[in-house]
Amino acid sequence: MKLGLLMSCLIALMIRPATVQSADRLIGVQSARVMSQSMPWIAQETGIFRKYNLEFPLVYIGTSPLATAAMLGGDAQLLIDGGVGLVRTVVGGNNDLVFIAGIKNHLTQSILAKPEIKRLEDLRGKKIGVTRIGATTHYFAVQAFKRRNMEAGRDYSMIQTGGAPEMLAALLSGNIDAGTMSAPWDARAISQGYSYVVYGPDLRIAQVAVSLITRRSFIAQNSQLLGRFMRAMAEAAKVLHTDKEVVIKVLSKYLRIEDRKVLDQAYTAEIKALEPRMELKLEAVQAILDDIAPTDPRAKKFKPQDFYDRRYLDELEKSGFFDKLWGGTTSR
Repeated sequence: MKLGLLMSCLIALMIRPATVQSADRLIGVQSARVMSQSMPWIAQETGIFRKYNLEFPLVYIGTSPLATAAMLGGDAQLLIDGGVGLVRTVVGGNNDLVFIAGIKNHLTQSILAKPEIKRLEDLRGKKIGVTRIGATTHYFAVQAFKRRNMEAGRDYSMIQTGGAPEMLAALLSGNIDAGTMSAPWDARAISQGYSYVVYGPDLRIAQVAVSLITRRSFIAQNSQLLGRFMRAMAEAAKVLHTDKEVVIKVLSKYLRIEDRKVLDQAYTAEIKALEPRMELKLEAVQAILDDIAPTDPRAKKFKPQDFYDRRYLDELEKSGFFDKLWGGTTSR
């Protein structure tokens, strides 16, 4: 999506005529249409947003630079994305973007190919699909190949496919030799006869893979509104972790996947990696800083805490909201 068209879509969402008893509106951006970014869909479909008198139109932008631009320009108030774009932006001198919660703190992408390809070494000289250069799929693929002393450009080629559905289409058409995917798209590739070359969850590569991001300047003017949004997300997280049937229905609707086996496999694999109480792990932020530092020494001046405003999670804990929601325990 070009930036001009994106801005037009966001403006249209913001100027839509108000309804009777209109809810408070927040504009959101998501970087991938995957299970780990499904909490707003769950909140919409289960009436959680309505309970908190919120509207949350969500725009999909499959590239972090455009998503970050929308946030910095004030065209959106919340971003569901990995952490690389935020950390690079802050290290580069713009301190407005900030994490307010975490959803996934390690990478769970996998690399899939035809069954005859058994190892990463078998992909030497081949084309590897990633959604975008700089995206978490790209980071995961680079890290996985590094473990075999293989480098992009020298040992294999990186091909940008766009979003996750486009990745699957490129793999099925033969335009790429292997694809870097997360749930449920990896399970869908398996159903089409492809196999794991690398099963990502086993590697436990630390990184802020999915998080909730806003602007410090927006917090300063809208703290109570964001507090309500975070309570809605906490309830959606509870549904995500405890009501598989609802989640399957939501994923089927929004991802247009009807194969129950694919959705079951995706849910079972991915839910283990997601944070029930939306905690952002500092070591996942540090991993990004460590990766950036060799090319941008300014990263060495920062601590993970510099990127994180935990006030909303603190309030959910101290008020007893989390304990009441989870009954004193957290289900995995």
